[in-house]
Amino acid sequence: QVQLVESGGGLVQAGGSLRLSCAASGRNFRNYAMGWFRQAPGKEREFVAAINWSGGITYYQDSVKGRFTISRDNAKNTVYLQMNSLKPEDTAVYYCAADPTYSILSGSYYGIGSWGQGTQVTVSS
Repeated sequence: QVQLVESGGGLVQAGGSLRLSCAASGRNFRNYAMGWFRQAPGKEREFVAAINWSGGITYYQDSVKGRFTISRDNAKNTVYLQMNSLKPEDTAVYYCAADPTYSILSGSYYGIGSWGQGTQVTVSS
């Protein structure tokens, strides 16, 4: 199992950019598909993006396609979420997730083995 720590959240104006990072500790980072979820106040946690072990396969929620990019650096045990053209509706706590079953690549959270503690992203209008 891996332990995950997110960073990079903050306050940004609409149209701005942020890059979230998720550092993983533990063994066999390459064995995990990685992803990001988010949870806004009063709403359920929702899938944002996912990436396979090599970075060759990615999957995004429709509302972030073309604006967000997920990537990973296996040498650094880190996954990133580059967020551009941010909108107020992107405001949420963003969570990193590690999934050894790869079901996260279909947007599912059922196979997730580890979650990070979350990082707040606030987009002002």
